[in-house]
Amino acid sequence: MEENTELQRKVEGIIEQIRPYLQNDGGDIRFVNITEDNIVNVELLGACGACPYSTMTLKNGVEEAVRKALPEIKSVEAINLNRD
Repeated sequence: MEENTELQRKVEGIIEQIRPYLQNDGGDIRFVNITEDNIVNVELLGACGACPYSTMTLKNGVEEAVRKALPEIKSVEAINLNRD
């Protein structure tokens, strides 16, 4: 469990570095959790939650940054996308 706490701390640090870029466009991001199989769940907030490019931002921006720093992370998923 200690390892997961450290991993979570690192993921949250990376998200904090990305957050200002999203806020500049009227959006935000919130860390939710890391699953047992190293999938990071986040919530896209503000403009990011409704933006048609949010999936691209998530995969090409957030996921790429997290996986570059922490290769053990398999993916980053937004829990609030595609909930119509």
